[in-house]
Amino acid sequence: GPAHWKEVFPVANGDRQSPIDIKTEETKYDPSLRPLKPNYDPASAKIILNNGHSTSVEFDDTVNKSVLTGGPLSGTYRLRQIHFHWGSNDEAGSEHTVDGMKYAAELHVVHWNAEKYSSFVEAARQSDGLAVMAVFLKIGECNPQLKKITDRLDTIKIKGKKALFTNFDPSCLLPKSLDYWTYFGSLTVPPLLESVIWIVLREPISVCSEQLAKFRSLLSTAEDEVACCLLRNYRPPQPLRGREVRRN
Repeated sequence: GPAHWKEVFPVANGDRQSPIDIKTEETKYDPSLRPLKPNYDPASAKIILNNGHSTSVEFDDTVNKSVLTGGPLSGTYRLRQIHFHWGSNDEAGSEHTVDGMKYAAELHVVHWNAEKYSSFVEAARQSDGLAVMAVFLKIGECNPQLKKITDRLDTIKIKGKKALFTNFDPSCLLPKSLDYWTYFGSLTVPPLLESVIWIVLREPISVCSEQLAKFRSLLSTAEDEVACCLLRNYRPPQPLRGREVRRN
């Protein structure tokens, strides 16, 4: 688990690791930060899969069909996938926390800098290679947009399963306000590369207990293994190490 990652991936103790606890009083307003402009084409959604540590929707990223611009970003970042982090109950599950408060789950919308780099793999090794938009999920009303995903989870219950998943625009999962905090960080799963410009949206979206339970019913094990549920897949907050968190 996360406590042992540093043995294999020494960067786990690095200076720009993620997630972090966002201390709202210590964030800095930056007037140069622009509004975020997500522009996604539903036709670029391809498959939904269970990779054993999350469920993700993968997008066609061979061309600039679905992109994120604006915010803290210079240039165009191409959408690659979205995935979720959740916990064993509704009290915790988000990776980022706000003034120590955990949300029930967290959505990550992952993009790469296709203007400067030729592939996701190459971008993931560069300090400005990736841009990940994080959205908090807060317990409340059932979310009709999320239903498109939770309805399909039965078909990918086992690790390694995938299913066709098309005609989906992930901006339907974003809150009304796209106000954000931003900082320089890392992937939150191995190899923990320090290549992510994080954009954490301040307004959460809603999810109900029944919807979250569907994520927990996924298995982190393959067909021929003893069944084990995917109950917790979040990394705890890492030290800030002098980094600044800016807000728009």
